Amino acid sequence: MPTTVVVGAQWGDEGKGKIVDLMCAHVDIVARYQGGANAGHTVVIEGKKTILHLIPSGILQKDCVCILGAGMVIDPAKLLEEIDNLEKGGVSVVGRLFISHQAHLIMPYHKVLDELNERDLGSKAIGVTGRGIGPAYTDKYTRVGIRIVDLLDPELFREKLDANITAKNRLINELHHEPVIDRDAILNYYLDFDRRIDPLVKDVSVYLNDALDQGKTVLCEGAQGTLLDIDWGTYPYVTSSHPTAGGAVIGLGIGPTRIDTVVGVIKAYTTRVGSGPFPTEFDQPLADQMREAGGEFGATTGRARRCGWFDAVIARYSTRVNGVGSWALTKLDVLSVLPNIKICVAYEAGGKRFEQFPSESKVIKDCVPVYEEWPGWSKPINDARRVEDLPIEARRYIERIEELTARPVGIISVGSDRNETIIRN
Repeated sequence: MPTTVVVGAQWGDEGKGKIVDLMCAHVDIVARYQGGANAGHTVVIEGKKTILHLIPSGILQKDCVCILGAGMVIDPAKLLEEIDNLEKGGVSVVGRLFISHQAHLIMPYHKVLDELNERDLGSKAIGVTGRGIGPAYTDKYTRVGIRIVDLLDPELFREKLDANITAKNRLINELHHEPVIDRDAILNYYLDFDRRIDPLVKDVSVYLNDALDQGKTVLCEGAQGTLLDIDWGTYPYVTSSHPTAGGAVIGLGIGPTRIDTVVGVIKAYTTRVGSGPFPTEFDQPLADQMREAGGEFGATTGRARRCGWFDAVIARYSTRVNGVGSWALTKLDVLSVLPNIKICVAYEAGGKRFEQFPSESKVIKDCVPVYEEWPGWSKPINDARRVEDLPIEARRYIERIEELTARPVGIISVGSDRNETIIRN
């Protein structure tokens, strides 16, 4: 299909980096549509690990062009660091990486305010990454944000920066009692950044629509996951943008009729980072075991992820709000350490049974999961390359997920490496 959206179907960290890398072998362009350096996509190729926060993992496929869309917030320091690391590793970005001139910039005061705001929340902290994402989107929606295009006019950039830094320093110093930020250092750094990225800046909407008119294939990549969407997630424990499939249309400037299919990336169990409700969360001993087995530590923050059983209620919800056509199921191999496996098929709360994800945060917080128990396979599956190579228990587990979500599993990841994958469709 010409345009495919790849979306996380849980709370992020589903393994989208590997799936996007695989799919980019068959597309011309991969375009990231929201979020910023709060994302962390890990790709392992022949044992070599690459972690990317802003640039799509498609950059590791030598013929794939990568786009950073207008819906993103760009951290100059992180972007330049990623470009430098890729080029040191022999991956050229020249002519293969383009940035929307309408994307907003993360400024140093955004990071400072992110940390200070989280600190002041105390026990009610959201669990943000501290990368300045929320404050940058706040500025965007209060119409004081600074965009890539503003750097092209140094005088305009100075005016916007002066107005913003005066207001932000007042917050930082008078409200939080922290030292003010140096305006001149920011000005000089961002003007240098502009000179370096100038060849990469492009009208992404025009570029993508022209490419589609020419018959090229585009993969739209989201960061985070459905349950972190600002509208459709477990509010207020959410991100500040739209990881759901609809975000691709807004963040890239392509019309909804351009989208052909949506692939949902879903982990064979469930994880989340930070605070917020988590109905199927493991007790501590099992959480520790699965965290070690699955390497469940954030690629962005290094924080330990919370782990739990597969939640079909969430999967059905993600199917509905994203229009998922098929699944890419990841980390099936990690379940090999368990003799028995549970699947949550519904919630119970207040004497009611919920088979669809409830909108009331109190219900989500207080609900009791309804489980089915399935036998595990207790053997490594990393060498499987066909469904038939999997133990019968693993096949039945996959079939049950397909039944509960009414969607087929087209890709099965049986290990972290690129080649440890079963492709069904």
